[in-house]
Amino acid sequence: MFRKLLSLEEARKILKESFSPKPISAERVSLSEAHDRVLAKDIVAPIDVPPFDRSTVDGYAVKAVDTFGADEDRPVALKFCGQVNVGEPPSVVVENGMTAEIATGAPLPKGADAVVMVEYSIRRGDTIFIHRPVSKGENVMEAGSDIHKGETILRRGQRLASREKGVLAALGLKEVDVYKRPKVAVISTGAEVVEPGKPLPPGKVYDINAHTLSAAVLECGGEPINLGIIPDERDQLEAAVKKALNLADAVITSGGVSVGPKDIIPQVLDTLGKPGVIISGISVKPGKPTTIAVINGKPVFSLPGHPTSSLLMFHMIVRPVICKMAGRREEVSPMVKAVAATKMFPARGRRTFVMVNLTYDKTGKLLASPVPAGLSGAITTLAKAMGFVEIEEKKQFVNEGEEVTVYLF
Repeated sequence: MFRKLLSLEEARKILKESFSPKPISAERVSLSEAHDRVLAKDIVAPIDVPPFDRSTVDGYAVKAVDTFGADEDRPVALKFCGQVNVGEPPSVVVENGMTAEIATGAPLPKGADAVVMVEYSIRRGDTIFIHRPVSKGENVMEAGSDIHKGETILRRGQRLASREKGVLAALGLKEVDVYKRPKVAVISTGAEVVEPGKPLPPGKVYDINAHTLSAAVLECGGEPINLGIIPDERDQLEAAVKKALNLADAVITSGGVSVGPKDIIPQVLDTLGKPGVIISGISVKPGKPTTIAVINGKPVFSLPGHPTSSLLMFHMIVRPVICKMAGRREEVSPMVKAVAATKMFPARGRRTFVMVNLTYDKTGKLLASPVPAGLSGAITTLAKAMGFVEIEEKKQFVNEGEEVTVYLF
């Protein structure tokens, strides 16, 4: 039996006191490998972006003062002095009374300080007639106007998505320092589970947890190591967890933590190092058998074998730890207010998480409807839910029509 059922808050407090998650270390990776990684150092711009004054339109580079007074009826006549193309340094100089043809994105030639759009000009031989004046800097993107050299443009702890990678590319950076992904070993236990793709003998089920938990580890910045299915035999479990601790920074097991004769994970963990098991059972539904150990500085999360319970407890307990080990900032689950579509009943004396779907009634009111739980092993309970409602231990029920907070997946 469980030593003592802890509240969710007590379990989180004990875990925090026993293990302080932090980034493993840093490594340098190529820009192409940096997506969704976390910066380990601030990025200070080594160059101006853009690195030169550039035209933002197709037209003619001019001295703005030479266009003053131009209008449709009395255009200003300027002498054509050459052409500036994209990707080439200008070979012309714009003197007083002169203009150079310029393409969008091309560097502004020396002497010019503005660009007249091609729509407001007419060319006749080597004479360009300007029909609208421009002011200094008009249609020009100045050097450093996007990013100044020496500016801290990205901060340590930022995740690198498409926009951030674009900034790094604009700065010409080929490599970047990021936090290493924490390695998380994933072990499934039990004689009843079979690896997907293999024949399914009578009485067996396919291993769901290894794949859902590995995906969940990836989603919070970790690197999963699937160590396969281990039978509920003490020697084999002990050897598997020892191997996992040698290979990884954290370990997740599923199954073997309830009260059956084959549920021996807690006993195994307590023999492998100090302090051993720190949490053995949490007063929640689903997820009551959840067991947590710290073995010689590494956390081991032993989750229930039932897929819904396992994945939910990962998000409640494990996810924040892996995120911090990956260098990610604390993530807050999005939430919405809704009203209960039906009466909801919690488990007596336990924090209960009711999986719900969201719909609108005819008046536009957002309704939270419980997803049929089915059997405790049903993965579809979580897969079909849009979020969950958390019911506290002391609350007897949630009335139909009562306002609830829905935490979204």
